[in-house]
Amino acid sequence: MKEPQTMSNTLKRTLGLTTLIAIGVGQVIGQGAFVSLLQGVGISGTGFLIAMLIAFALTLGHAFTFSELSLMMPKAGGISTYTEVAAGHLPAIVVTIGGYLSLAVFAGAADLFLLDFVFSFLYPSSIPQIGLWIYLIIVFLNILGVDVFASVQNLVAYTMLIALLIIGFKGVSSSETQDIPFANLFTNLDSINWNILSLTMFAMWAFLGIEFMCPMIEETIQPEKNVPKAMFITLFILLLIYGLVALAGYHKVPGKELVDSQIPHWLLVKSIFGESGRFIMAFIVITAAGSSFSTGIASISRMLYGMSKNNQLPGIFGVVHPKFKTPWFGIFFQCGLAVSVYLAFQNSQNVVILLMISAAALWLLVYIMAHVDLIILRKKYPKLSRPYRSPLFPVFQIMGIIAMIYLIINNSPSPEMTKGVYLNAALFVGVTALYAVLWIKYRMKKPYFKGEPIEKVL
Repeated sequence: MKEPQTMSNTLKRTLGLTTLIAIGVGQVIGQGAFVSLLQGVGISGTGFLIAMLIAFALTLGHAFTFSELSLMMPKAGGISTYTEVAAGHLPAIVVTIGGYLSLAVFAGAADLFLLDFVFSFLYPSSIPQIGLWIYLIIVFLNILGVDVFASVQNLVAYTMLIALLIIGFKGVSSSETQDIPFANLFTNLDSINWNILSLTMFAMWAFLGIEFMCPMIEETIQPEKNVPKAMFITLFILLLIYGLVALAGYHKVPGKELVDSQIPHWLLVKSIFGESGRFIMAFIVITAAGSSFSTGIASISRMLYGMSKNNQLPGIFGVVHPKFKTPWFGIFFQCGLAVSVYLAFQNSQNVVILLMISAAALWLLVYIMAHVDLIILRKKYPKLSRPYRSPLFPVFQIMGIIAMIYLIINNSPSPEMTKGVYLNAALFVGVTALYAVLWIKYRMKKPYFKGEPIEKVL
């Protein structure tokens, strides 16, 4: 039986435009994105910059779709709510748990390993498992309420942006004799071909995740105005920041060194600031990890909260702390799983990386589902009032579906890893689907693929 909606069990509406931007930026600016970005520019400077523009255009389509969906159904469940109405409970549960929760768990563990690795390289005598301590601090701050989360997220994300702007501008404006001339970018234009699409997956990591602000919509002030604006501002900020960092990496570090390094962002920082840049590098990895951790914890816990309110998860996920107004169980649940994976695979970190890439393939499935949801809902509810409408519908949606299918097929970084990625992705979907089938049949007692009336959801 669903728990009645009371003032003591609802979220607190307090987030403004600046915090939404910090959420969008904070989820995307992480160490994994830096590594992918700089290795991509190391493979082909010219090709990668074009791939970044393609990725930006695709993500612009995501922003159009999620803006319309989130304002049609301003609920914390995010993609689970949209899909519940468009296609039914089974795909809603599978796409949310498989696409977001699995990624949070395995990407969270992988980010912890990367944070430990970078610190052990920079400061061999540093605190053991420093990533875990930073993660636990972020978890604690998320529990303390959305006001605390907003303050921390604003501080970390905007400090990170300033640091990256400094690195980008300083790297791009460098005139040292060993720097690689920017003129070389234009000498290979005639060799650009369809292989550029293989670089798009590297570039996509510079933009994926801006939709993490949507599950925070029940805590957002004037969402009909702030959500679309925050998405588009975030996208252009990311294009500027990552464009500068990519150009700085191209200008300052030989491509082969970027490709061969596990921490190419350190090569860039060292090329600009020398060995004295260790502190700057440490600052970057802490703020990047902290921002990414905080956004993921906050957003996904709200997805689980919304799923509970839709009766797709046990009621405990829908309970908020009586004082702090945060979905505390969802926070502890996802973070407990990530920490468990981190501790269990201390000596098998490559396994976690493989699982993270497998989960990332399902993350792309979320975008496909979002575009499909919007197409279905436009046909199903043509006269419904929409505070925001995606322009040029359905051009961006069809392009997004085709592109995401291509990227899922080409998600693996090596042919040897492809089989493992597909097997793991199939396992994630299979386990989630089994839970969904049993839960819907015996607890919800609902059809698997029949969309709920939007009036009921609202």
